[in-house]
Formats: sequence, structure tokens, C-alpha cells
Amino acid sequence: MSSPTSPPAASLRDVLFREIKASELVRALIVVGPLVAAYFLFREAALLNLGLVAVSLLIPALKLHLAPRAVALHYLAIVVTFITLFLAAPVKPLFVALTALAGFLAVAVTRHGNALRTLGNWVFIPAVYLACEVREGVSASEALHHAAVIVASSPIALALVCGVQIHDLRRHPDHAPPSYGPAAAEWFLPAAATAMAVFAAAALVEALHLAQGQWVMWSAASVVVGDLAASTGKLKQRAIGAFVGVPLGLLAGVALPESRAGYALAVLGATLTLIAFSRYVVGFGLRCFFIALAASFAGGASGIAEERVVNVITGGTFGLIAVGLTEIVWRRVRQKGGGPSQASS
Repeated sequence: MSSPTSPPAASLRDVLFREIKASELVRALIVVGPLVAAYFLFREAALLNLGLVAVSLLIPALKLHLAPRAVALHYLAIVVTFITLFLAAPVKPLFVALTALAGFLAVAVTRHGNALRTLGNWVFIPAVYLACEVREGVSASEALHHAAVIVASSPIALALVCGVQIHDLRRHPDHAPPSYGPAAAEWFLPAAATAMAVFAAAALVEALHLAQGQWVMWSAASVVVGDLAASTGKLKQRAIGAFVGVPLGLLAGVALPESRAGYALAVLGATLTLIAFSRYVVGFGLRCFFIALAASFAGGASGIAEERVVNVITGGTFGLIAVGLTEIVWRRVRQKGGGPSQASS
């Protein structure tokens, strides 16, 4: 006779199978787990940030079936963009302009294939995030040390991801070579919207010295996913995730003492949410949860709930405004040009 708890257990298992991408999660643990272990061994905080680089390499590698050579080129793009933005950071107008350019290029690559948006996003996100993160609340010398450790140890992340890809290619030699899909005929519209949104977000962050400003810039670029309706839907998902995840993370942290181990595991959890969940709103909500929990473990949770939610919504609003403006301008250009045929020129 089956246990009366069997149906709920079966339902929970079905939900987990639907929500969690087990294969991707295992691979992410393989590439991020050693970095967390190294953090415990060497007590070097930069090694936790390196987990973002590893996952940023892994996501396009798995999605696009990239060969190790392509993963290496992706790695170089991340490192070069990060170094450029980090060095430009003391000159605020230059940092704002270069960040907007990085946002533009992340989308402009779709002129060579729609699927390359994934690759572009995962150059922009880690480079901008780390360029802001390493100088948050520290001196110039400390920031330089942190950045140097990230760059010097980043080949470890590359090696781990390439190892996963080589293993997968050997197990599945029949995998088709990467296909980046058809070129985007109207790539310039979303690229321009992304650049506008990121420029406004970065300018606001630098002018007001906003804490954790990378969330504003990340959110601004993230919501530019198509037309205004699609972008509005993306912002709603991010807002729900922030409103739900951050308070729950803080509540969980209230009952727990400050802990280096807890902080590292919470950062690991936040990193894994970038790849492990099928639905964006679930992954983003859990990411906000783990980041708030990590702040609690580090003893810096004061004001984080308001900060994260405001940053997400502010950046997303810049994205929506940029999408709306570019659609209006583009519509007028097409009308003056004599019809839809002008849109692809």
C-alpha cells in the first residue's frame, strides 16, 4: 500500500523536474564548485567573483554547443571588456560611454546570427558587474588588487568550462556544429535601445554614487528583449523576483549568524541561479534571495532590500523608455522613407 504522502512527494518531484535544469546545474557545480573551494582554502574574495566568469562562459557554451576555441574567444572578450571598464572607471564620462558601447555591441552581434545575443549578453553582464563590484567601497589599491587576482586566476575558469565542453563533445560526437541562426535584419533598433538604456543607467549611477549600481545597468540592458510589450513583461518578472526574493532572503538571514561559510554558499547559490532554472522569474527571484542572504551573512544587510528593488526597477524603467523611444523614432523613419523596405537597410 502506498504511503499517503506519496502523491504530494510525486507532485513535488514533478515540479522540481520542470523547474530545475539538472544537467546544466551539474555542469555549473563542476565549474563553480572548485572556485568556492579555493576561496575557503586561500581566503581570497576575488575567487568567488570568478564564479560569475565561469558561469558566463558556460551558459553560451552549453546553449550554442561551442567548441573550446570559441569558448576561449568568449573568455578573451570578457577579460578585455572588464579590464577596459575597470581602467576607465575613475573617469566617469569615459566609463559611462564605454559601458553604453559594451551594451550596444552585446546586441549588435545579432547581425551575424540571432543566437549570438546570448554570447553578447554574457560578455556584457560579467564585465560590467565585476568592473563595478571590485571597486565598491574599497580604496583604489584594494580594487586594483582584486581586479588583478580576477584576471590572473581567470584561466582557471576557462579551463574548467573547456573541460566540460571537451567531455561533452567526446560523449556526443554527433552534436551538430554551432548554428547562430539567421542574421537579425533589424539589429540596430534593439542595439540602440540597449545603448541608450545603459548610458542613462550608468550616468545616474555615477552622478548619484549609487551603491551596487551594476544592478541598475544590468537591469537596463536585461529588459531590452524585443518590442515594448516583451520588455514590459521582462521588467515585471524582475520586479516580482526582487520584491519576493530580497525580503525572504533577509528574513532567512535574521535567524542566522554572520558566517564566511554561509556567505560563500549563498554566493554559490546566487551564481547557480543564472543557469539552473527553466523559468526566468523563478531563477531571478532565487538570485535575489541568495544575494540578500549573502549580505546578511556578511553583516551588510542594512538597506539592501530597498537598494536591490529600487535598482532593478530603475534600470528596467530606463530600458522600457529606451525601447519606447527607439520604436517611435524608427516608425517615423520608416514612414518618411516610404515603407517597410527601409527598415532592413
